[in-house]
Amino acid sequence: MKSILAFAGSYSSNSINQMLVTYAANLAQTTKVNIILLRQYPLPIYSWDLEQEGFPSELLALRKLFDQADGFLIAVPEYNSSMPAAFKNTIDWISRLEGKPLQDKPVLLLSASSGARGGASVQQHLLRVLPFWGAKLTGSFSLPRFKDNFADNQLTGEYLQGLQAAVAALENATDLDLPASDS
Repeated sequence: MKSILAFAGSYSSNSINQMLVTYAANLAQTTKVNIILLRQYPLPIYSWDLEQEGFPSELLALRKLFDQADGFLIAVPEYNSSMPAAFKNTIDWISRLEGKPLQDKPVLLLSASSGARGGASVQQHLLRVLPFWGAKLTGSFSLPRFKDNFADNQLTGEYLQGLQAAVAALENATDLDLPASDS
């Protein structure tokens, strides 16, 4: 059975994006999903000088999970119209190892926010750069007004069907090794 690695690009213990990625992971029907907390793999701010001292054990453990995954389900919060430093730093470190960080594997990008735009700025940015990191994008999903649309740990309204379809597309690309779309 194929597997998907799911995580939020945040170290926050109460991340709404971690809640969303966990919920999305539980929608998977045909693929095993390994949900992790990025904060369990803390890395110092990347620098060439630190790299010369050797790769942190947390990085090597995380890279092993990336290697074992057949696809990725990633929810990234928006911090000041961009991605969190923890997420970017993780990608920076992983990029220093062999191959592209996301290894030309299928990726579904999620974001949630308390505001009306649902992380639109971070999504726009990441949809442009993820392919350079080796993402075969299968789609994206944005959830605005998290507290209104995710009540009692359940997605409400028209968003549920959209997320189900996005997860199914990721599973299809992962399970069948199909090339992903550029959407």
